Amino acid sequence: MRVKHSWILALLLTGCQLTQQSENKELPSQNTENLSELNSSHTTKNTSSEFSVSPQSQEDLWQRIAMQLNFAIPDDKMVNYYRTWYLKHPGHLKTVSERAQPFLFLITQKIEQRDLPLELALLPIVESSFDAFAYSHGSAAGLWQFVPDTGKYYGLKQNYWYDGRRDVAASTDAALDYLTALNARFDGNWSHAIAAYNSGGGRVSSAIRKNQRLGKPIDFFSLDLPEETSGYVPKLLALADIMANQDKYDIDIPPIANKPAVELFDPQEQLDLAIAARYAGISVKQVQSLNPAYNQWATAPTGPHQLLLPVDTIEKFKRNIAENRGKGMRLVRYKVKSGDSLSEIANQYNTTTNVIKNANALTNDSIRIGQFLMVPTSTKDDNVYTLSASNRLARTQEKSRGQYKVTHTVRSGDSLWSIAKANKISYQSLAKWNSIGPKDTLRVGQNLVIWKNTSDGAVIRTVFYSVKNGDTISAIANKFRVKSNDIVKWNQLSKQKYLQPGQKLKLYVDVTKVSV
Repeated sequence: MRVKHSWILALLLTGCQLTQQSENKELPSQNTENLSELNSSHTTKNTSSEFSVSPQSQEDLWQRIAMQLNFAIPDDKMVNYYRTWYLKHPGHLKTVSERAQPFLFLITQKIEQRDLPLELALLPIVESSFDAFAYSHGSAAGLWQFVPDTGKYYGLKQNYWYDGRRDVAASTDAALDYLTALNARFDGNWSHAIAAYNSGGGRVSSAIRKNQRLGKPIDFFSLDLPEETSGYVPKLLALADIMANQDKYDIDIPPIANKPAVELFDPQEQLDLAIAARYAGISVKQVQSLNPAYNQWATAPTGPHQLLLPVDTIEKFKRNIAENRGKGMRLVRYKVKSGDSLSEIANQYNTTTNVIKNANALTNDSIRIGQFLMVPTSTKDDNVYTLSASNRLARTQEKSRGQYKVTHTVRSGDSLWSIAKANKISYQSLAKWNSIGPKDTLRVGQNLVIWKNTSDGAVIRTVFYSVKNGDTISAIANKFRVKSNDIVKWNQLSKQKYLQPGQKLKLYVDVTKVSV
């Protein structure tokens, strides 16, 4: 491992007498099996001197990590390519450092506690560029990019309210469990284990068996692996080399304080995120950015309820929780009207039928006109929860291209394929427009955006409708054969807001279906 000049200076200042390894140590000129086996002896050796400088004593967390990087860096064209790319794009590493700031200390501690290679702390850069909200159309999500099935296997719940793949603390534990299992599967070979994290253990095992049959080496660089995986380990090695040698490569990665930035606390009850933010004295957006696992406006009704919060807000948060126990949610008293159903009421208040049933001790979906229901609902308008799943999805959908947009509400029996076929579009496009994977299961009542062209026979016109006395959103929607939710979105209305006579509403109406 190469030693940074700044560390040498620090050691000299403390009076340590250390023999410096040569900064210009020759890199291996070719890939051999021994060369590509990543060094599994990754712990830093402490000197017996009381003046020794430990990784944990560093001011910069990146330096703490860099002092414990021990994987051999081969002279490989792919490693060289990615090293050059990162060095030519310092803005990328600056962005990564900013995103990593709240979470990196927590991740580093978890890796050290397990005595695992600190190179693993760099994997979220390769996987997601440390974007906690990262989602691929292949259905992978979160810093560690778990696909649904693997996430569930490692205990990460995924439902309407919560996606454990984006829970930084939980997903880090799951990722380290997975990587540890892969390392054991490949007899301590970290290059094989990390490659398997990307493409699956079966694929790497198959590539190894193929080379063994052909009498070829089985080191990572000799394996026949998918293109993405062939670049995956080299990316990590390139990053490790840069992190360990910032002075040598003349790159300045913004430092991160080597101390906890956040603390995990479980209030033991469901909390509206706006109320949680008030308890902690921070913004709703900050609560959401630290807790990207919560899809909606509150923590999950049946848990988890845990929240990552800035360390300097924890005591205030705990005090407010204790003083306001049981007041972290708002209940709306709703009177059932003709035509209502539990699913429609749930959709109106951005909740689920099960939550309403549990809140009212209902054993089935039957409700009656005039019945009063207690509906847990958000304390603030939807636009306050800027990073909720629905708001993030809306931004994604607005970026899509098409001449006009329609909304399809998923019915029982619907699939991406059947909806796409009915609308003469590809199911891949439909998945992309709605930030879901092509194989994801749809939920009854879920709204999907579909972008269409006028060649479908529809003629879309923008209509400005003047609200009349007695008008409701649903009545206007029925009149113009559009969705109530679309009227709300087109006009940025709150779902609980009453319409005012004379108010102007913008509608996008198919004039082939209704006379305007």
